[in-house]
Amino acid sequence: MTRTKLFALASLVAAGSMLGAAQLSAQQGPPQGAPRGGPSTPQESGPPQSQPPSQPEGRPYPVMFVTSVELLRSERTGGIDIVRARALVSSNSWTSPHLLPITVGKGIDGMLDLIFQASAPPSMSPLGPFMVVEALLPLGGGHPYKGIRVRSGYNSVTLKTLPGFAEATPPKEDCEKCLGKYFQAKGAAAPAGQAAGNIVREEDLPYPLRIIRPNDGIPNYEYDPNRLTLLLSETGQIVDAAWD
Repeated sequence: MTRTKLFALASLVAAGSMLGAAQLSAQQGPPQGAPRGGPSTPQESGPPQSQPPSQPEGRPYPVMFVTSVELLRSERTGGIDIVRARALVSSNSWTSPHLLPITVGKGIDGMLDLIFQASAPPSMSPLGPFMVVEALLPLGGGHPYKGIRVRSGYNSVTLKTLPGFAEATPPKEDCEKCLGKYFQAKGAAAPAGQAAGNIVREEDLPYPLRIIRPNDGIPNYEYDPNRLTLLLSETGQIVDAAWD
């Protein structure tokens, strides 16, 4: 994918942040107690070994959309239950999927509430197909829960029969092939002269949208990895897009 306006802006922001961090590190110097003349431990002779650059991992963030919740029970493990949840994320840059309990003890309704989280990409992601992630959470034997509810950033799936399985219908549109098509706002007439296959309908995009039209300003640029930004031309054509 060529560098677009949205990605060029993100690169400038990232470059500024890296420059600021480098200046701060230079001003602070080495950490207290660290040797200033290099490592004091003997080193083997020979050329230095190159290390692959580490990739920054984003902060934990609710995933986009939970698609299913299952409770597995095995008598071989002493009756331990395992919660298995699947969800959709916007790219393969999401890592470390996990289930975070937000229920403390036994609730009045007997439900175990969980948030499906993962480490979000540290910067905006290009368009592409949704990726499936999975997370497991073991429950101790004899737990008091009668049901499981797993929440994403924008939906939840409730399992009321244990053991059992529950699922939700995923979004129709992942916007992988949105560029060049025409955007139809909810309740608006379809763009004139465009075939149905060349139109992206807002109701098929249930996650948060940021629509930027030619005359719109941008009051802030706070990063949201589950939000789809669409940049429109004067005719309503999608000329740029990213998850940011």
